[in-house]
Amino acid sequence: IVEEMSEPVYEHRANETLESLADKFDTLLESSGLDPHEYDVTYSSGVLTLKLGAAHGTYVINKQTPNRQLWLSSPLSGPKRFDFASQTWVYRHTGDSLHGLLAAELSRCLARPVDLSDCVYAKKNK
Repeated sequence: IVEEMSEPVYEHRANETLESLADKFDTLLESSGLDPHEYDVTYSSGVLTLKLGAAHGTYVINKQTPNRQLWLSSPLSGPKRFDFASQTWVYRHTGDSLHGLLAAELSRCLARPVDLSDCVYAKKNK
């Protein structure tokens, strides 16, 4: 069940989520073995960009304040819109969480397990 949120509550949750992911991506990529010139993590004005080089593409996660959603553009699975439900961000069509989907895809890209469960609003399932 999608949770109704005021704009200030949404902004707080969305910002916490994106900041937490940005920090995790920075740490993850520093130990990834990828060429540092090939990857980049930037978070500015509600947009988180994760560049993984020509081989893996670019992820973009951004706030959609009017809809109270986070939108993901993934080079592997395409665009998805996540709603806040049960204390995490969920893709309504599949029930996948934002963190679970990102962990699975980044595990593929980096050829090693990626765990995002310690990020803000992440859940261990899905």
